[in-house]
Parts: sequence; structure tokens; C-alpha cells
Amino acid sequence: MPAAPRSLRCRRWPLVLALLAALAVLAATGALRPAAAGNQKEEALADSVRLALSRAITDARPPQLNFADDADRDAWQRWFAATSARLHSRMPDPMVRTEFLQTLWYEARRAGLEPSLVLGLIQVESGFRKYAISKAGARGYMQVMPFWTRVIGDGQPSKLFQMQTNLRYGCAILRMYIDMERGNLYLALGRYNGSRGRPEYPNAVRAAWRRWQL
Repeated sequence: MPAAPRSLRCRRWPLVLALLAALAVLAATGALRPAAAGNQKEEALADSVRLALSRAITDARPPQLNFADDADRDAWQRWFAATSARLHSRMPDPMVRTEFLQTLWYEARRAGLEPSLVLGLIQVESGFRKYAISKAGARGYMQVMPFWTRVIGDGQPSKLFQMQTNLRYGCAILRMYIDMERGNLYLALGRYNGSRGRPEYPNAVRAAWRRWQL
């Protein structure tokens, strides 16, 4: 094939350099690193469990923070102020950070989970990278495997990169594993990671969880 004319090659160089610069920025911020965790196993689920999970993730309404009383509201405000300040270096955009924390608080409590536990899990799973993909193919903040969209969702794995969808799936799945393990968080976290019985992942999440607690 004949070489491109010199004038065409010259016009291409700015585009190539711009692409290389963009890739360098993504690499520096970690956006291109594969996530180190997230390998849930597809398991046979009872119809009742599958139906409960499906119902848990199908409510598409945006998160609305409702408080039982003033003490509950005060707890949210204290948690938000402290956590937002600590999350600033990972999520510098205040609007993105606020939406993320409001959604995480809502989805965690909706699933009966402590928000700081979910933060610890996200830190270990994706390092707070919205578009993280693991070697096993798990996606997003909570590293949800695409097969879950077929088992309990609408079969569209691309939606796992949507913040609320990812957090809802992740919280619902973790809640299911905790219930399956009769409240044993160590074994439930192992199931979430696909490494049930091994200590590395549960210990890492627990350590991160403690760092996010007030």
C-alpha cells in the first residue's frame, strides 16, 4: 500500500499527539487500570430469591432521602460532611461527589447495609472508579458481573456503568449474600468477590470499612 501523502501525515500528527496525551492522563488517574476485584459467581437461585432481587433493582425512581426523625437527619448530615471531605481527593467535583454520596446512602440503607461498609467495599473493588472493569468483566463502582442483568434485570449490562444502577445491584447482591450466609459478613464478602472461605478480600473490605466509619 502506498504511503500517505506527507501533507496528510502532517495533519494526522496533532490528532495522534492529542490521543496520546489523553491516554497518558487516563493512565495517570488510574482510569485505564483493570479493577483488582469483582468476580461474583453465577449461582443457582431459588425462584423466590430471584424474584426478590429483581423487585429490589427495578424501582427506577431517583433516590429520595427520607428521615425517620431529626436524629436520623442529623446522622446523615454528620456522615455526609465528614465523608465528603475525605472523598474529595478521589472525587474532586462537588456535584458528582454529592450525588454519589446521596445515592450511596439511599441504596445502602434501602438494602439494610451500613453506608460506610459499602464505601469500604467500593474502595477495594474499584478504587471509586465509575468505569472500572475487572479482568473477569465486572463493572463499575461495585464491580457487578454482567450476568446479573440477565438473571435479575433487563439484560442490558451497559447500564452497570450508571451510578444508581450499579450501586443498587451491588447493594442488593451483597444483602442477598449476607442473608444466604445467615449474617456472616466474612463469608458473604467472600461470595461477593467469588473467593468464599479465603481471608484476603473480607479482611481488606473490613479494614477499608473501619477507615470510613466516623
